[in-house]
Amino acid sequence: MLRTDEILSTIQMLHAEHLDVRSVTLALNVEDCVAPSVDHLCRKLRQKIVSRASRLVEICQRVGAKYGIPVINKRLAISPAAALLAGHGRSAALAVAKTLDDAAAECGVDFVGGFTALVHKGITAGDEVVIQSLPDVLAQTQRVCASVNVASRRAGINMDAVHQMGHVLLRIAQATADRGGFGCAKLVIFANIPEDNPFMAGAHCGAGEPEAAVNIGVSGPGVVGSALKRRLALGDKLTLGDLAEEIKITSFRVTRVGELIGREVAKELGVAFGIVDLSLAPTPMVGDSVGEILRTLGIERIGAPGSTAAIAMLNDAVKKGGLFASSSVGGLSGAFIPVSEDAALAEAVGQGHLVLEKLEAMTSVCSVGLDMIAIPGDTPPETIAAIIADEMAIGVVNDKTTACRLIPVPGAKAGDIVNFGGLFGSTPVIEVRNPGASSAFVRFGGRIPAPVHSLKN
Repeated sequence: MLRTDEILSTIQMLHAEHLDVRSVTLALNVEDCVAPSVDHLCRKLRQKIVSRASRLVEICQRVGAKYGIPVINKRLAISPAAALLAGHGRSAALAVAKTLDDAAAECGVDFVGGFTALVHKGITAGDEVVIQSLPDVLAQTQRVCASVNVASRRAGINMDAVHQMGHVLLRIAQATADRGGFGCAKLVIFANIPEDNPFMAGAHCGAGEPEAAVNIGVSGPGVVGSALKRRLALGDKLTLGDLAEEIKITSFRVTRVGELIGREVAKELGVAFGIVDLSLAPTPMVGDSVGEILRTLGIERIGAPGSTAAIAMLNDAVKKGGLFASSSVGGLSGAFIPVSEDAALAEAVGQGHLVLEKLEAMTSVCSVGLDMIAIPGDTPPETIAAIIADEMAIGVVNDKTTACRLIPVPGAKAGDIVNFGGLFGSTPVIEVRNPGASSAFVRFGGRIPAPVHSLKN
């Protein structure tokens, strides 16, 4: 039985500290929708999504109201679209994407992920269709999100795919220039993509997943930040180990909340419960920031020496708390540092304290990577590819998921402010140093081999 103080503490988390279920994502395997004609494929795809997901929003709202815990985003994720598009062309890709967009709108969900290509060891015909269609797809749909996995711990880094994505990102940015290149915010480039991630833009229903499953994304940077401030206010002599323990305890409680909601939604939908992903994913709202947690931990200027160590401690404590709370922790789970979505991080970029190279160092110990970072629109494609390659190397060598969500803002220079609106926030455009200086390296292409640890059984 819960103690009275635990109940009161949970109520405070809900009402004062921005605790919510950030995402309920219904993952669907749609490989049985493959058809020789595009029209038939799209009909089967729409029918499957609507039949499975038409009650998702209503159930999430009812379960959230029952427990007084808001469910912010309701999302869908399909198995990789590349499998559907093998044997079809770019026009079919756009038709499939618009079908996904329309079906998601009919069901009332916010986003649908899974317009995905897995090319870490090579590019198939279906993968090529997905990649080449991305500028049209992300410009002409509202809810469709995409991901491309270009590296893995066993395959190494597919530099041909990385180089190609440098060019594709610029084409997406130009296709959505009227929105500041926002199409790029709906695309994540991965190393070691997780198969059960509920967060966009990288969510998809991976190989080995059930026919349908509910995956939960719970986010609580405001809760963690407030817990640390309360602990520090007691005036005790504390060590970083004591603060890590406070983060772990708070993460335990937040994970419990997420699993409660997820299991009930899955039961009402009649599908499997997948995982709960406890990731400290911030929002532009004051008090809901990973950057503010770093300040509470004593990093006065985010990006100063010690920032990477603080992120490492935060990430580790969050993972440990989540794992103790549930046997179904998955996805990414840890700390996110999406620059435009975190007001404190964006401010640090604007003040020059947080630069691209320091962000890259911090990604070596956090849960994702270079996330929601606006760069100058005239950055050469080979330089963009080289930034991606560096981030992929961190993931491959350290056997962890890393990713890039870079936004080359058309017409923007370093220091300009770009506003993406809503949860996507705003940020200064970050400086990219030494543009063009990596072109020869990227143009070699081929594959950077996997490190020795990948050969272990």
